[in-house]
Amino acid sequence: TITGYLSRLWFFLENIMKSELLPEIGFVRIRTVLQIIPVSRSSWYLGIQQNKYPKPVKLGPRSSAWRVEDIRALIDKFGGEQ
Repeated sequence: TITGYLSRLWFFLENIMKSELLPEIGFVRIRTVLQIIPVSRSSWYLGIQQNKYPKPVKLGPRSSAWRVEDIRALIDKFGGEQ
């Protein structure tokens, strides 16, 4: 059921927040984001266009990353949808 899925997802996300995948502060690249948030790369970028997911920060002409605070806020938002 959707409720069971959401509770398993929340448990997974809580553990991720405590792990080394997500530093206390700083930035994370797309590879790390997709290890934390279980969606495909194309779904992630579609979610950004639809304002479901945070926008990246440009680090250089060909380099982007996401603020850890934004990813943590997204995880908290997922937890509130249980």
